[in-house]
Amino acid sequence: MDLRFGDSKPTDEERDAVDALLGPPESAWEGADDRSDADLRWARGGRAARGRRDLLLPGLHALNDRVGWISEGGLGYLCRRLTVPPAEAYGVATFYSMFSLEPRARTVVRVCTDLACAVRGAVPSAERGGAVEGVTVEDSPCLGLCERAPAVLTMRAGGPAGLSPTPPLPETGGSAPGPPNRRSAPRPQSPDRLEPSRTGTFSARPAFEDEAEGRSAADRPTATGHLPLGSRAEPPPAQAVPQAKAPGLILLRRIGVVDPSSLDDYRAHGGYTALRRAFALGPAAVIREVTDAGLLGRGGAAFPTGRKWQATAAQPDHPHYLVCNADESEPGTFKDRVLMEGDPYALVESMTIAAYAVGAKHGYLYLRGEYPRALRTLEHAIGQARARGLLGDDILGQGFSFDIEIRRGAGAYICGEETALFNSIEGYRGEPRSKPPFPVEKGLFGKPTAENNVETLVNVLPILAMGAAAYAAIGTPKSTGPKLFCVSGAVARPGLYELPFGATLGDLLGLAGTPGNLRAILLGGAAGGFVRPDELDIPLTFEGTREAGTTLGSGVVLAIDDSVPLPRLLLRVAEFFRDESCGQCVPCRVGTVRQEEALHRIADRTGAAAAADIALLRDVGQAMRDASICGLGQTAWNAVESAIDRLGAYE
Repeated sequence: MDLRFGDSKPTDEERDAVDALLGPPESAWEGADDRSDADLRWARGGRAARGRRDLLLPGLHALNDRVGWISEGGLGYLCRRLTVPPAEAYGVATFYSMFSLEPRARTVVRVCTDLACAVRGAVPSAERGGAVEGVTVEDSPCLGLCERAPAVLTMRAGGPAGLSPTPPLPETGGSAPGPPNRRSAPRPQSPDRLEPSRTGTFSARPAFEDEAEGRSAADRPTATGHLPLGSRAEPPPAQAVPQAKAPGLILLRRIGVVDPSSLDDYRAHGGYTALRRAFALGPAAVIREVTDAGLLGRGGAAFPTGRKWQATAAQPDHPHYLVCNADESEPGTFKDRVLMEGDPYALVESMTIAAYAVGAKHGYLYLRGEYPRALRTLEHAIGQARARGLLGDDILGQGFSFDIEIRRGAGAYICGEETALFNSIEGYRGEPRSKPPFPVEKGLFGKPTAENNVETLVNVLPILAMGAAAYAAIGTPKSTGPKLFCVSGAVARPGLYELPFGATLGDLLGLAGTPGNLRAILLGGAAGGFVRPDELDIPLTFEGTREAGTTLGSGVVLAIDDSVPLPRLLLRVAEFFRDESCGQCVPCRVGTVRQEEALHRIADRTGAAAAADIALLRDVGQAMRDASICGLGQTAWNAVESAIDRLGAYE
């Protein structure tokens, strides 16, 4: 291993940030100030030194959270502590959009310009004016707050001493744990309100809150920095669920009913009955129940969950791992965020059941870096479950041990792909791996791994509570159970909806309230496809959308009216895929750039003038679909193709 360190030295603040994560250095080889005689005789190496590589991403977060950016000296110190070549650490740090290796202000405002926000009027930085001293404003891909678009995320760096006081949570009497920086959750934000205030902050209060409280614009306070769990400025999770408290809900039945910070409240509403039944059945019978229920993955690929669990459990190699993919980054998707913020113990319980079934003793929850409130909520829930004997050793006295570790992402759409996610956790660039071998054979750390997203996992609870047969009776024979849909854009009631598989697109939009000037609906997000307003009878099932020539994806439903210029929206899709391509394979790395270039050329042209570039788009799109390593490149052309063929975008 060739380690080359520069002459830059870490500041005391950077040392403190890294040491708070890793503990003080044991020797001068790891960065201690004084070299002892023992340091000249030995240095830790081999497996012991390499075994901490997976702490690289948390270490980068520690530096970025404390200082606001990652300097050469800070990066070098982290590399010494972990025995990671600086060139490799630099490659990892530059992979993520939330990190900066150039100096920037301690306060960063990230303005979402992705699809749902663009439909609601968000504009890129090139079209915005104004600047504030001490604040860096950046464009951002989807922040996962599409039901209240447009949105911003304010991040403020600082050490633990600079944290704003946080209200105590009911069960602990202390503050909720969180990262050592001051962060706000994503906020609703109108473009005309992203203006510097007299105090040098940004106004970030949504109009609907002013109206609800009878305030005028002059009375509106500015909100920046830390928004604690449960603060008035960040609306409760139930506000994202128009159906909240409605009878018949299954996955969303506790949202708005149960206090997400209270384990006792969760148990009073049926919590942990599914885990007790799992222990009564045994691992093999749990897998059989999930298989008989017909549960398909809810992340878009629709792979049978029972088969994945069975394949993992059957592997003789140990240890086995469980990974919860909570890195939902598909533009227009926010379902997992609402579940984690509004019903966190359901995810903790379902991960415990999944681990029991596949024989895993350790689970990783890979959480989007743009979800600070979900982070705080889940850390509190995991801590409470551990304190009550529901995580850790000998859970419920059953002799089964399992614990959960949260790993924060840092802004990379590609890390939603399971093998890219594994690389990210292990401390490498989040690039997809070639398959085979598949994750059930060699996944995280080269061991058998079961990976599921949040919505898939929480479906396990009703399966065990009501039984496989009753669950399978919901929906259709090929798409069983309830499904969550993220509805945003030009609708009267945007939010997260729960419907049984088999309901039509018209049924869903009828609940959300569609305008009379509806032009198109985007299903599945940027990786999905457009359908016309006269196709609302499409059944919302995996097989039904396939037969209709589109995709259900992760459940994104973005309504677009005739006020939105479609070519500009398609260009935003192309820009998104260009930015998010990991660059590992040529078809995707080059194809996404060529796609964007062609869409730029024909942005204001139609008919014969656009014909040559449309033909080029088809060739490039087919090459990406056929030859890309992972789903990003394979689906990068889908939305553009459907807009051309179904909507006549350039006719």
